[in-house]
Amino acid sequence: MLIEFDQAVVSTPQAEVLRGVSVSLAERRIGIVGPNGAGKSTLARLVNGLVMPSSGSVRVDGLDTRQDLKAVRARVGFVFQNPENQIVFPIVREDLAFGLKRLAPDRQQREARIDSQLARLGVGHLADRSSHTLSGGERQLVALAAVLVMEPALIVFDEPTTQLDLRNRNRVRAAIDGLPHDAIVVSHDLELLEDFDRVLVVRDGAIAADDTPAAALRWYREHCG
Repeated sequence: MLIEFDQAVVSTPQAEVLRGVSVSLAERRIGIVGPNGAGKSTLARLVNGLVMPSSGSVRVDGLDTRQDLKAVRARVGFVFQNPENQIVFPIVREDLAFGLKRLAPDRQQREARIDSQLARLGVGHLADRSSHTLSGGERQLVALAAVLVMEPALIVFDEPTTQLDLRNRNRVRAAIDGLPHDAIVVSHDLELLEDFDRVLVVRDGAIAADDTPAAALRWYREHCG
């Protein structure tokens, strides 16, 4: 999948969050790192139109996020740092079924897709559990399953392991590693990105480094550590 940023600016009344970003992304695994407040989450949210550029443009396989938002969001799934922002229904199965009703009107088809994705992530036993009883790692995996049932081509993750203990961090890492989808991952968990194809370093609203993981992460440690 080709993502193209063309002089993308994001401004608020208080500050310019991103300053004229121009870059093309087509690799299977892309990491984004940077200091807090650098603009990396904003950059990620531009990809599926959660944030719109104040000027410039963002295109996903040629589709402009402003003009073709619905088509872009069908292609790009987004997993938030806090799964509470995604899980809204009290029962896991109900939550996953909600977004599917338009795509899969047949109930049996929906149920099969839900069971398949939960099982794939090793949390099939949670299908009929209350969302509020899940651990942090379980919630993150359920949030990912809710994106997977929609069958996007690309998944954007915003700090997917930040709030997790080591065991659950490893579970989420393994889930990301095993995905056949393209993925863009914003993370402070540098180990997660070491085997990626490409890493961008965002600093002060601009892309300060763009290289292989080894080179980009070395630059990040030297200049932003």
